[in-house]
Amino acid sequence: MPALTTIEDLEALYGQPGPASTLKELDHLNAEYRAVIEASPFCALATVGPEGLDCSPRGDAGEVVRIADDRTLLLPDRRGNNRADSLRNIVRDPRVALLFLIPGSGSTLRVNGRAELRTDADLLEAFRMEGKAPRCVVVITLETVFFQCARAVIRADLWNPAKHVDPARLPSAGRMLAAASSGAQGGDQYDAEWPARAAASMW
Repeated sequence: MPALTTIEDLEALYGQPGPASTLKELDHLNAEYRAVIEASPFCALATVGPEGLDCSPRGDAGEVVRIADDRTLLLPDRRGNNRADSLRNIVRDPRVALLFLIPGSGSTLRVNGRAELRTDADLLEAFRMEGKAPRCVVVITLETVFFQCARAVIRADLWNPAKHVDPARLPSAGRMLAAASSGAQGGDQYDAEWPARAAASMW
């Protein structure tokens, strides 16, 4: 099977994008794009570093990022597993991309830009949740923003409750950790303790 290795190969196969595909791209937030971001509780954050690429899920109660102005987004770094893969990448390469999802909506929104990590006391305080402030805030300077049509979400039937997968059919976190660590970590005890541990460390 021949590989596509040049831009010319791609253009010969796909042709040129239509006007709607390019006119929708802006270098700032307009009222419509702002409304989508304000309604989104979840995004995927993509970063790049010397070790390669990373994509991390981010979610929050209400909007996942706050809009500071039409070119600046604020993303609090809520508690996690302290791997800090995204943050390690950002301090070495500021390029980031975000994909926003809204439950029930087929359209998604894509943002590309550059980020820095801030620890200003007043900024951290503004994101305090249930008495706990994030350790840093990712400040993203937007370079491009545009919506993505709903085809992928429609094909996946993503929001259809009838298509939701029963978690019991999937390997649990404890089981996956035990398999990956050859039994050194994880297992049934990990799964039994997880709900309480998550509730105590959500923010």
